[in-house]
Amino acid sequence: MSFDDRRSTHMTSSPYHPMTPRRQTSWRQAIFNRVVTPAKAVPEISEEPEESVFNENSSQGDEVDSKKHETRFKTRAMIRALWRKVIMEQIILIRMERENRRIEVSQDIASLKRQKLDYEEITPCLKDVTRTWEKILSKPDRSRVRFDPYLIADAVREGVPRQKRGEIWLFLAEQYMISNTITECDDMPRYNSLLSQLTTHQHAILIDLGRTYPTHPYFSNPLGRGQLSLFNLLKAYSLLDAEVGYCQGLSFVAGLLLMHTEEEESFQMLQFLMFQLSFRRQYKPDMVALQIQMYQLSRLLHDHYRRLHDHLEVNDIGPSLYAAAWFLTIFTSQFPLGFVARIFDLIFLQGFDVIFKVALIILGSHEELILQCDGFEAIIEFLKDTLPSLGIVQMEKVINKAFELDISKELHAYEVEYHVIQDEMVNTPHSGDQLATLESANLKLKRQNMELIEQLQSARNARHSQEATVQHLQASENKLRSEKRTLELEREALLSTIKKLQSLIPENVLQDAGINFSFPSKNMKSIVTNKNKEKSMNSVDDLEMDLSIVTPIKRTGPRPRVSSSGSSGSELSSSTYSEDSAAINGSQEH
Repeated sequence: MSFDDRRSTHMTSSPYHPMTPRRQTSWRQAIFNRVVTPAKAVPEISEEPEESVFNENSSQGDEVDSKKHETRFKTRAMIRALWRKVIMEQIILIRMERENRRIEVSQDIASLKRQKLDYEEITPCLKDVTRTWEKILSKPDRSRVRFDPYLIADAVREGVPRQKRGEIWLFLAEQYMISNTITECDDMPRYNSLLSQLTTHQHAILIDLGRTYPTHPYFSNPLGRGQLSLFNLLKAYSLLDAEVGYCQGLSFVAGLLLMHTEEEESFQMLQFLMFQLSFRRQYKPDMVALQIQMYQLSRLLHDHYRRLHDHLEVNDIGPSLYAAAWFLTIFTSQFPLGFVARIFDLIFLQGFDVIFKVALIILGSHEELILQCDGFEAIIEFLKDTLPSLGIVQMEKVINKAFELDISKELHAYEVEYHVIQDEMVNTPHSGDQLATLESANLKLKRQNMELIEQLQSARNARHSQEATVQHLQASENKLRSEKRTLELEREALLSTIKKLQSLIPENVLQDAGINFSFPSKNMKSIVTNKNKEKSMNSVDDLEMDLSIVTPIKRTGPRPRVSSSGSSGSELSSSTYSEDSAAINGSQEH
């Protein structure tokens, strides 16, 4: 007999344990009973203790013990099989939980990507084009392999899938660096290291966060995920390029990159645009490159669309009034995002000249409509409001023409021409006198500007003080009106109380008591109303005047005992009379 059998026998035979003995199970069986599915039929497990089940070397040699040993052997195999099943089910549950977490993360990523790419494409990609891009992007070591430029150009012309646009931009940047034998600098600081530093442009960046794509769902939430990513990206670049720092147009460019890629990838592409494609020149504080670009655009209009150029010159409209925002934000601040995304496809493929080509084609395609606008205001309104609202067909035509147009030689010639003209103006003999005259005129205009600013500030202060006075007077008027209304309500309440008292006391009793109730006539009411209109603050005096009409008539003789005879048939005692008189006197005193 084993130890557990002796223990159970002792417990049943003990007088201190009259209850039925509990069912003995091992700790493994207990775990199994908690895990096993109750819907399935579970084989009955032996109730023998753990020691007897797994004890292979039994010291008993009789036939009963051999049968028990055979039974224990079967039970042991059964338990092992069940244990294996439980462990496998637990492993499956762990794998399912891990898969559920992975699915939730992928769903969040997909939802965020849909939120980022919330814009309408002008050229939806066909399935064949999408397969072509997948084939190109799936090639191993693509960052080191140079692809056929004509193949890539044809693929970009056919369209770029919106879901893979960010990856395609990275691929185009890699191909540009391979074809131009540009290597990445290892000395450039990493993105994460830049985020740990402080920038002097932090305040300007924070102000512009709410102005950048205010209607886009990814950036509309104040200090949400989109705005925080945008802040990090702009902060990192301001620390990377101290000469440029931060410019307002950069926030729109960085925001469009964040719509298609993650932060670090957007930082890489922003570096590519600014350094490799030389976009950073137009963001420098002196803005010299932007002036050259405005001259180049004006010369392009002069050579390609002469009538339009002359019409804008007659109305004193230079390209800086409408095209500076196009260049600084790369059309992102005014034009539809689907159209701008296609422009970025071309920029990553062809470079900075794409901005000139798109601007020239947009203006040229609307030449007749601009010529119909008369006056400065009408033309500016058309260029800033009507022109950006292009139709899908017009956008496709602009992109297709931009693929074919080549103006690189003209742009280079115009840039040289600008520098030659600038040198000629500097070397003119009378240039010194002209410069002094211009400086004096500029100084005079600055003084006038300061005087106008001071006048404007004083006018604003006077306006604020007048507004405060008006508000104070309005508050006083409202207070007087409320007081007047309160007094009128009190007067009406007192008059109604007097009427109620008059109705409660018989008329003959009032006459015998010498009390006369008389209310103001219509003429008296009109007089009181006129007085209230003239002097709203005399409501209390008017109320006292109205109440003073109710006056008791004093009697010199003794107070008689009155008994009513007539229809009422009731008698008024002296106590009742005294209570009524006291109530009337109390109302008069009030």
